[in-house]
Amino acid sequence: MNDMTMTAAVAHPLPKAPFEGRHLIDGIWQGSADGATFDRISPSHGVVVSRSARGGTAETEAAIAATRRAFDDGKWSRATGKERSTLLLKVADLIEANVERMALLETLESGKPISQARGEVAGAADLWRYAAALARTLHGDSHNSLGEDMLAVVLKEPIGVVSIITPWNFPFWILSQKLPFALAAGCTCVIKPSEMTPSTTVMLGELLIEAGLPAGVVNIVLGFGQPVGALMAEHPHVDMVSFTGSTAVGKAISAAASKTLKKVALELGGKNPQVIFPDADLDAAADAITFGVYFNAGECCNSGSRIIVHEDIAEALVEKVVALSRKVAFGDPLNPETQVGAIISPAHQQKIGAYVRDAVASGAKLALGGEAVHHPGLPGDFFSPTVVTNISPDMPIAREEVFGPVLAVLTFKTLEEAISLVNDASYGLSAGVWSENVHTCLAFARRAEAGTVWTNTWMDGFPEVAFGGFKQSGQGRENGRYGLDEFLEIKSVVMRIGKTRPNWVATDFRND
Repeated sequence: MNDMTMTAAVAHPLPKAPFEGRHLIDGIWQGSADGATFDRISPSHGVVVSRSARGGTAETEAAIAATRRAFDDGKWSRATGKERSTLLLKVADLIEANVERMALLETLESGKPISQARGEVAGAADLWRYAAALARTLHGDSHNSLGEDMLAVVLKEPIGVVSIITPWNFPFWILSQKLPFALAAGCTCVIKPSEMTPSTTVMLGELLIEAGLPAGVVNIVLGFGQPVGALMAEHPHVDMVSFTGSTAVGKAISAAASKTLKKVALELGGKNPQVIFPDADLDAAADAITFGVYFNAGECCNSGSRIIVHEDIAEALVEKVVALSRKVAFGDPLNPETQVGAIISPAHQQKIGAYVRDAVASGAKLALGGEAVHHPGLPGDFFSPTVVTNISPDMPIAREEVFGPVLAVLTFKTLEEAISLVNDASYGLSAGVWSENVHTCLAFARRAEAGTVWTNTWMDGFPEVAFGGFKQSGQGRENGRYGLDEFLEIKSVVMRIGKTRPNWVATDFRND
């Protein structure tokens, strides 16, 4: 407790009753046929915050069938870009009008600070607006240089029915990196949110209906990976799966989808390094490192969970990061001053602690923290800000995704050694470099095996800029025009104009 700043619990009125979540199938809200439900207990406040219908095979089959019918009848897939764009803009406006109630529920289900939940929901509206712009500007290509009697056009058409499976750490933001782009392309979608954070997806379904989206274009099934997620991944009437989550589950989805060779887009794990050179602005780097590892309690695929710092400045930088870490406000997620909230579950908290204990047993040093913390005014699960030094590159804490507020510190001597440490990983989601020398930054950016490279900053993102990973961090891209392209098929149309096609078989011959 002496190593951290803890914010007080606040007297925020909790919901009088759990949020009731139901499936959305063909425009109708409904419970499960067998009446099954599941509860979500808030990881910070220990109360039942939502009660959701628990979907099974019957609900999943019905949702996929509705999604297929909606695509095939063309009410959305053949709508104009203007029509799609207009609806997406309406949804963006409705999201902004509902930020408070959505953010409260997301905070209670996930344990993240209310200020960050507000930012996530409000910021997602910008993704919908950007996708709306793409819907209006979507176009193919033409080839007018194939000869005077030939013309070819390349069409971009919606891929079809898309299964969208989202995680618990940024449930609304990650859904908004997928769904509006799929809708802009003309796809129809069936969605399964995480069973730990289902409610903002249900709320979005309400907004889609209010905005006038035709029935069946978006369907929502609540439940667990088995059977809902598995069936969404392997079903023959699904043309594509877009998944964000762990690398292990991503591999299972790829295997299931391979039975029908459907397209798969995956945004998976990361063990993201920041490399700090001696000429870096250490104060700016230390603040960004602190933000990168504690934002969303480190439960973030882009978490800057390892730093690779030049040995000449390692001690000074670690001292700055430890000092800043002690000032980061951990505590009640409903307190607007809180910067780091509760861990998603007791099981995940134990997993975080196990990584730290294993590292220390292998010779690593604890510069700060390293243990679970009990809040004096809340029953939830918290983990202290943790900085681990004296780490060797082969330790699990240096190579695997801890997904918690734990920073692993490694050192290097040369640029070549730093690049080697960065790329000696199964992941390749993001990386960062800190140096005042533009040549150093550019050399690093070109050689780092990562989908995003930040220079002298961390985790700045924009709807216009593509996001996704190398290696086992996934395949495909979200956001930007590339994010729209993921949901499109390419069709070439080749036309002969005017002249008759030359015969292949001769017709002018004599009967001898």
